[in-house]
Amino acid sequence: MTDARLYYPATQRNRDVILGVLRGVLPASGLVLEIASGSGEHVVHFAAALPQLTFQPSDPEDAARRSVAAWTERLGLSNVLPPLAFHVQDKWPIDAADAVVCINMIHIAPWEATPALLQGAARILSPGAPLYLYGPYRQKGVVTAASNEAFDADLKSRNPAWGLRKLEDVADLARTAGFSAPEVTLMPANNLSVVFRRV
Repeated sequence: MTDARLYYPATQRNRDVILGVLRGVLPASGLVLEIASGSGEHVVHFAAALPQLTFQPSDPEDAARRSVAAWTERLGLSNVLPPLAFHVQDKWPIDAADAVVCINMIHIAPWEATPALLQGAARILSPGAPLYLYGPYRQKGVVTAASNEAFDADLKSRNPAWGLRKLEDVADLARTAGFSAPEVTLMPANNLSVVFRRV
């Protein structure tokens, strides 16, 4: 039988530092929707560490959803629901969540996915509930690391619609959608944890 699990080396490197931030961000209980779950390595790591929460993974790619399901089954996790098939720019098949998590999507998607993410999250979150974003960003007044500049160039070579986003632009869209100003945590490898809370 073919093993459907995907492996992303970056996930192994960043999952624990992300979990450290999420412990102070996610609610004590409830449903956490993950957008663009990819391999599923993040969501199963978080679910194993936070058994009081229920995690709802999602991804538009069939291979990603198969990987999420395979990781969940392999680890025997009862608090990870079957992954949903949808893209942020589609109609979201979920009416409410207690938190939304999105890791490394905004820069590997067309810009139009960002307002769709923020507006979708605003619709399903209650006041005070968090939207957690992780990834590399450009920041006003901060010199972008050479590694991030190289990454940005590589992304654009693969798809001109991809690339590092300005944190200020994302924050402006978030405010319009109904979120607070961002809470920003510096992370390893020139990434940021960005938390918006529903107003």
